[in-house]
Amino acid sequence: MSLSKSKYCNGLQCKKMLWLYKNMPEEISELGNQRVMEQGNLVHEVAKYLFPGGINIPYSENLNEMLDNTSNTIESYKNVVITEASFNYDNNFCSVDILVKKGDEYEIYEVKSSTTIKDIYKDDAAYQYYVLSNLGLNVTKVSIVHINTEYVRHGDLDLNELFIKEDVTEYVKKVQNEVKNNIKSINEYLKQESIPKDDIDLNCFDPYLCPFFDYCTKDLPRNNVFSIAGMPVKNKMGYYKKGIISFEDLENQRINKNYKQQIEYELYDKNDYIDEEEIKKFLQELTEPLYFLDFETFQMPIPLYEGTSPYKQIPFQYSLHYIIDNKLFHKEFLANGKGDPRRDLAERLVQDIPRDTCVLAYNMSFEKTVIQSLARSFPDLSEHLLNIHDNIKDLMIPFRKRYYYTRDMQGSYSIKYVLPALFPNEESLNYHNLELIHNGVEAMDNYAKLASLDEKEYEWTRERLLRYCELDTFAMVKIYEKLQEVTNLKRVLK
Repeated sequence: MSLSKSKYCNGLQCKKMLWLYKNMPEEISELGNQRVMEQGNLVHEVAKYLFPGGINIPYSENLNEMLDNTSNTIESYKNVVITEASFNYDNNFCSVDILVKKGDEYEIYEVKSSTTIKDIYKDDAAYQYYVLSNLGLNVTKVSIVHINTEYVRHGDLDLNELFIKEDVTEYVKKVQNEVKNNIKSINEYLKQESIPKDDIDLNCFDPYLCPFFDYCTKDLPRNNVFSIAGMPVKNKMGYYKKGIISFEDLENQRINKNYKQQIEYELYDKNDYIDEEEIKKFLQELTEPLYFLDFETFQMPIPLYEGTSPYKQIPFQYSLHYIIDNKLFHKEFLANGKGDPRRDLAERLVQDIPRDTCVLAYNMSFEKTVIQSLARSFPDLSEHLLNIHDNIKDLMIPFRKRYYYTRDMQGSYSIKYVLPALFPNEESLNYHNLELIHNGVEAMDNYAKLASLDEKEYEWTRERLLRYCELDTFAMVKIYEKLQEVTNLKRVLK
């Protein structure tokens, strides 16, 4: 198996992972990394303009073609910038994101969409230095290029402010013997014909979640320490290494009461726990008219709009159910997918939610953050927006504080667990029954392509986005009603 820089990094995290990639790729679990990959590709494309006039080596399944194109380009210019320059040394292949040639000296720039530098990024760069230097290239500088979260866009993109170039030359030179030994160790390991016996450890989660974790833990009990919601991975692995693995093993351990509750409810199928007094106190803080609010947002590593920063949450949609005189109403907003959606959304929001009105959100910190950001961006609307912000209460509290707990919540207070636990047979509340869009990631992806659709596809996709977001707030209404029901405060909405 020839190594590439990604395979080398996989091997550093876990050589068994690399063996499974090679021999049992069918056991890979889907980790939902497509969006991360797409954003990474976007950052790579933009970063190329840090060095204008560069020559790109096109990708080809024929590696020799890329190698030949790179070699020809290097030989043709005394000074040149090459993107995706490809090299192979002793069956170790790498493509350099940005290679700068200055006479007989070379600089490597490895581009990452991250906002900080991880150790694995430096190891990636060290591998590239190993390949190029062993081919005789005089590499004088190695840098990692990553996103600067402090950058705020004003006018055209300022790439020198958007990106940070961090010099890691000293590190990569220092670890070259380690790189050589790592490559040898990885290649020897991959010669094994039978499945390696390596046990799971913290490296299954760091620096990335291993896509073979489910496979490597397939023989563990169905309910095991890794099923405990909220417990730090380090603690889970600590119990595992002591042989304390199943819920039965954990039952007698001195652990957090919430973890113990999850274990006991699973083992003994206990009746629902309902603290009526605490739920009543929560409900009594709510006043009608009562509004239920949920935003959909997207994040981009490259700020698209004036006054925005990398990875800032940009709201493009909201759903609003509200109760007045015991009657349920609904309003909604969805931008058209063209340009900055924030102003139109903010104007509609202050029209739709009166001042001094009680607003419910599920995990209110998200909605509050979005509204604060809108208030900073639009000072003329800030007073009303901040009034909405100050009147938001969190529907998650009764579940986060375990005033209401059922076995089917599986230790979680996420609405995606709470809702089916409270309404297991109500098909109208099942996100799987929706068309096209079933979660926030799918909402982001479909909004991103909305403006490029023809009229028929646009209307169909728009309707799917609206129905998804509507279900978010309708689900909150149903949860609110359930809390009333279990405390005998129920009012039937008309």
